[in-house]
Amino acid sequence: MTATFDVINPATEQVVDSVRLVTAEETDAAIARAAKAFPAWRAVAPGDRARLLRRFADAVDADLENLARLEVLNAGHTIGNARWEAGNVRDVLHYYAAAPERLTGRQIPVPGGVDLTFAEPLGVVGVIVPWNFPMPIASWGFAPALAAGNTVVLKPAELTPLTAVRLAELAHQAGIPEDVFQVLPGKGSVVGQRFVTHPLVRKVVFTGSTEVGKQIMAGCADQVKRVTLELGGKNANIVFADADLEKAAAAAPYGVFDNAGQDCCARSRILVQKSVYDRFMELLEPAVLGVVVGDPGDEKTEMGPLISHGHRAKVRSYLPEGAPIAFQGKAPDGPGYWFPPTVVTPSGVRDPLAADEIFGPIVAVLPFADEADAIAMANDTDYGLSASIWTRDVGRALRVSRAVEAGNLSVNSHSSVRYWTPFGGFKQSGLGRELGPDALAAFTETKNVFIDTEG
Repeated sequence: MTATFDVINPATEQVVDSVRLVTAEETDAAIARAAKAFPAWRAVAPGDRARLLRRFADAVDADLENLARLEVLNAGHTIGNARWEAGNVRDVLHYYAAAPERLTGRQIPVPGGVDLTFAEPLGVVGVIVPWNFPMPIASWGFAPALAAGNTVVLKPAELTPLTAVRLAELAHQAGIPEDVFQVLPGKGSVVGQRFVTHPLVRKVVFTGSTEVGKQIMAGCADQVKRVTLELGGKNANIVFADADLEKAAAAAPYGVFDNAGQDCCARSRILVQKSVYDRFMELLEPAVLGVVVGDPGDEKTEMGPLISHGHRAKVRSYLPEGAPIAFQGKAPDGPGYWFPPTVVTPSGVRDPLAADEIFGPIVAVLPFADEADAIAMANDTDYGLSASIWTRDVGRALRVSRAVEAGNLSVNSHSSVRYWTPFGGFKQSGLGRELGPDALAAFTETKNVFIDTEG
């Protein structure tokens, strides 16, 4: 009997679609097809591969509104965010469409001959995508992998497979062979596990929890398989006394409540200098209370629901009776997996509210004394993905940016992701870099060739 999975709209709790789950045997067959297709795909002339990627990008652009509406239904993303996410896929494809014709090696001066390097594709790449940003994160894996000449098998999250399936259709319509880019909806314990253990998969790209990332890394070690891991975060938003407090407070909700806090880059710890702490909290309250939570298909909505009943229960567990809630916004009663934007004031950085990646719309606000204290508090975490620094002092901005252990920092901003710059974390937030020019190297191996010219 064929196993299926009901895809639920988290804003209505209604079934959107039913997706057939791929089996382990089907996964093995797909990997075998990808391996067989690899020699022909790597041999495609760079200019032709670039044209196919541009056609894929154009197909995404033509289907952008449909992709966005699909993500609203499947993931509960606000329509504005979903349009940006579909546009990000298009832009990432266009960016890496320039790569095939510019992926060059070097000539290294050596005595007795000529030494050359080549950037060789790896083979089959397995991409495992999370449910929080299904479209863009998928493209961060498949676009540079395809550009470098690899074939791709991609597993979307069980909860959110619909846009990945549609992207594969668009890729094939654009002329990318079906065996070169395959989407395999299924369980992580089945499809994802075969990516890790199958000897024909040469690299695994995973975005998700740190706990699962550790398991994938350990599994890949058995074959010395390459990995790129983008994992958890508990990111600091540091507000110094000399900052534009009105701007910092107005921006803070959107640094953490975007996508209902289901974002590994969410600035879920706000560290505020003691001398302006009370004033900042006065400014923050109306900003939080003003966040519009509701129908994600409504153009005015700023925050949608959580992804599932189980995830909402996990988020709620962090707020037992007597929890230090400073104030909360409003959210619909139901149906749907709603949760109000919430500000808490925990006792310190090791309180679970300030230390755990809750992955929901809960932000912890803590005071700090001075610059050294702010840096120490920001770094007192196992994670190191993102951070924001609010100050008018350029020297301080640079000092703190260099001292904070995080891979992506913004000054007077909460922006973490630009497709033309590298993205990734320190410590237990991950391994390797996605996006930007750095990502291509992660999908190639350097081959060195020496030619004796004196023999």
